[in-house]
Amino acid sequence: MPLTVDTVLAPVDGTDASVTAAEYAVTVADRYDADAHALYVLGETVTRAIGTGDVAEDDVAAGTNTFLNEIAALAPDGVAVDSSIAYGFSTSRKRQHPGSVILDAAADIDADFVVIPREGMREETGDVLERAAEYVLLYASQPVLSV
Repeated sequence: MPLTVDTVLAPVDGTDASVTAAEYAVTVADRYDADAHALYVLGETVTRAIGTGDVAEDDVAAGTNTFLNEIAALAPDGVAVDSSIAYGFSTSRKRQHPGSVILDAAADIDADFVVIPREGMREETGDVLERAAEYVLLYASQPVLSV
């Protein structure tokens, strides 16, 4: 039975590793005549800083939107790239972590394929996407490419 892919999800965090994952995601989307979705996952440090008011949410959104626009520019003609931003952590929801956020987003957008970087986020926020990759590989119901 051939693989049918309509939407490819690429969790990103602004690092070079996530750009590489996004490049793979738009390539897979192009191969299957599908759309791509870039999910920017905010790390714990940024999430806490927004919560305490040390960082303005609008400033974070502006920076992540700039990065997401760069990801969209990677796509070949014919591949639509949507995007969203999600908190990878919560100070009020104990079970919210990057892996669950990614799988929830995959369900929300009805993703058929996930491309996730193995490497972690920036040093100041820890190896969030690395841990998320392991979680996603274990629990995703769709095919996952870890790059």
